[in-house]
Amino acid sequence: MSPPPIVLITGASRGIGAATARLAAARGWAVAVNYQQRRDAADALVHEIQCAGGEAMAVQGDVGDEAQVVAMYEAMDRHWGRPLAVLVNNAGVVDRPSQVADMSAARLERMFRVNVLGSFYCAREAVRRMSTARGGQGGSIVNVSSAAALLGAAHQYVDYAAAKGAVDVMTRGLAKEVAAEGIRVNAVRPGLIETEIHASGGLPDRVRELQHQVPMQRGGSADEVAEAILWLMSPASSYTTASFTEVSGGRH
Repeated sequence: MSPPPIVLITGASRGIGAATARLAAARGWAVAVNYQQRRDAADALVHEIQCAGGEAMAVQGDVGDEAQVVAMYEAMDRHWGRPLAVLVNNAGVVDRPSQVADMSAARLERMFRVNVLGSFYCAREAVRRMSTARGGQGGSIVNVSSAAALLGAAHQYVDYAAAKGAVDVMTRGLAKEVAAEGIRVNAVRPGLIETEIHASGGLPDRVRELQHQVPMQRGGSADEVAEAILWLMSPASSYTTASFTEVSGGRH
């Protein structure tokens, strides 16, 4: 019996990342649960997956730090000794609502370092391992973007929206670059989703306050986003690349 394929999910200790890890494990994937600070949450998730009969490991790393990303991939290589099949580029940050005129250089640097450079570092290491032109067996990358990339997030998170816009462009360009090397690259754009990220940005009630703008008149769940991610990372989407799946209840 072949060992399960490996998926690395960045920022997987909570929210969409954790929901994706649970669903992937339930469907037979070996899951690398990346975290930056919440080791307790990552370890608890790994324990949950293992108790259910799945295969998982927790791997620490700040995706915005190139050296830590390289070390994270090397730790997975040592632990499993078989190639990575899928990367889910999920790790990301927001900040307090702010006008662009009031944003500090430190805020902007953090926003783009984690959300943009982090996505590039993780994708780069995945491509180096997956590319058939480099001796790999192919694979899939799913980037977690945001509906904010289309909406602009004026008066709140223009920097976050711009960072996710960069992720969208990276998705399209990288997909075309590695399509002939056995790698598919796609993205999901979640809308108003009930996760902890809103509280971390100082707006714990954001979904409830804005759900009237959603045609479906409600916020979404992390599990609903995870379902879209699982489809994009699975063989069921084998002829899909450079695509964007909206999980936003119709809010564009």
